[in-house]
Amino acid sequence: MGRQSDAELLANFIVTKKQRRAMPVIGDPEPDVLWRLDMFYTAVGLAIEERSGLMTSPMTKMKPMGASDAWCSRPGGWSFCRDIHRFGFATFRKLAEGGTKLVDDATAAIEAYPDVARA
Repeated sequence: MGRQSDAELLANFIVTKKQRRAMPVIGDPEPDVLWRLDMFYTAVGLAIEERSGLMTSPMTKMKPMGASDAWCSRPGGWSFCRDIHRFGFATFRKLAEGGTKLVDDATAAIEAYPDVARA
């Protein structure tokens, strides 16, 4: 298998509005979706490590819809769980903005609570 360009690799994370509309609102995630989710949050974690100097590790645990954890029932959490099979970004810019926002928010929390972050 040949080496993929950055654009080819990142294309896996793009889900257009048309593609999203074609997907059911509720569904079980396919293995490629779980891979995308894992790779995205691993990249975010690595960027946080680079910026903060602290080791990070994404924590994701997927369960069937009927066995959702408490965080899934909180406001905002349910949508994430319900739509996980549709994970992706409309454009490369949205992908970059989404990752950058997570890294910025985590870095700000580390700076605001350094003792907690290093505990």
